[in-house]
Amino acid sequence: MTDDDAKRGVALNSVAASGFMMVAKLTVGLLTGSIGILAEAAHSLLDLGATLLTYFAVRVSGAPPDEEHPYGHAKIESVSALAETVLLFLTGVWIVYEAMQRLLAADVEVEATWWAAAVMALSIAIDAFRARALSRVAKATKSQALEADALHFSSDILSSAVVLAGLGLTWLGYPKGDALAAIGVALFVCLAGWRLARRTIDTLIDAAPEGVAERVRTIAARSPGVAGIDRVRVRPAGSALFADLDITVSRTHPLDRVAAIKEALAARVSAAVPEADLAIRVRPIALDDERIADRVRVTAAIRGLSVHRVTVQHVAGRPTVSLSLEVDGRRRLGDAHAVATALEAAVRDEIGEEVEVETHIEPALVEERDAKAVPADELGAIVRSAEDVARAFPSIIDVHDIRARRSADGLFVVLHCRFGRRETVDAVHDVLDEFEHAMHRRWPEARRIVVHAEPPQQSGDAESEPEAAE
Repeated sequence: MTDDDAKRGVALNSVAASGFMMVAKLTVGLLTGSIGILAEAAHSLLDLGATLLTYFAVRVSGAPPDEEHPYGHAKIESVSALAETVLLFLTGVWIVYEAMQRLLAADVEVEATWWAAAVMALSIAIDAFRARALSRVAKATKSQALEADALHFSSDILSSAVVLAGLGLTWLGYPKGDALAAIGVALFVCLAGWRLARRTIDTLIDAAPEGVAERVRTIAARSPGVAGIDRVRVRPAGSALFADLDITVSRTHPLDRVAAIKEALAARVSAAVPEADLAIRVRPIALDDERIADRVRVTAAIRGLSVHRVTVQHVAGRPTVSLSLEVDGRRRLGDAHAVATALEAAVRDEIGEEVEVETHIEPALVEERDAKAVPADELGAIVRSAEDVARAFPSIIDVHDIRARRSADGLFVVLHCRFGRRETVDAVHDVLDEFEHAMHRRWPEARRIVVHAEPPQQSGDAESEPEAAE
């Protein structure tokens, strides 16, 4: 059974019980002339109207969001609870008015019978059962309308007990005790209305539930990757809590890292506050510990430029930056130089006028092209060339997994080289630079040669590895 089914079922049972008790109390009140019981009958009539409102509210509140109600229909439960609050106060005023008329009257006739007491005792038992059932489902489904009904029927138990006391006073010879009991009922009705009104109005004016915003803030502050918190806003809507969280992250993070930070934070908040519907906004900021190289990359990324091999050196306390800037190879040199000049100016604005910026312009490869594998005889020639060139480098153990393809941009060659595990990255990079130059001399038509360096597959191969240069 879904939450909506459970809510509708308990609300419908409450409608039936309210209708039965209203008829029973009205009948007994008219037969005995007890204003206390008649007040309870009016209270039960109010209960019937309230439970009908609740049943309507829980049916509508479960509807999914639409164009006119993007946050759903959950607040219809709060509107229902507010209407019930108004009815509670109106009923309380009417009961007090009738009771005062009885108290001021010279002669009051009230018949205290055992079956009148039995009806009130039955009412207490039914209200106790209803309040417990409604409270259980309200807690499980976070339904404000059902919680209001449960609160209402809990107060009914006390008001019915007061009526029983009034019947007891009448039986003992104090007929005006019935009117006093009616005033007691009115006080309980108004108290229930006040408690319900306070919760309902808080929801309708989007008052944040106590402590929830601080819990969300604490969780966010302790989440990896979150540099700061700009704002936390929480507002209730029926069984849901809509939470808006604005955080800051380092601007050097790539988009996938920012997405991972948001997902991890959302999971942590959901685990602590399951009813929260969280919306996270991210603002990138510059952190105090950013390196100059990171600031250069961010400056380029903001302008949609791709840079690599960013090198920072300090000469006599003055920073110098060198970088490779990729531009479309079909652009004219004048245009490409203008792009580089603008980037250099932006780097100086970011880091300081004292920085020296040197830019190397190189053509960017087209990211996506249709390509075809080269014929077998051509691939065989490329393999033989690679194996022959590799023999000139003692640190290369072997070359393997050689592939070649041709596109509109030219020939592309990909191959793998094994090196000893003790070789440094710098040493391997120097060898591969020379290897690629040698291959380009043999295959000048090659647009690009990509060499992947890797250690031997088995640790036992280390015995046969060439010794790394000390």
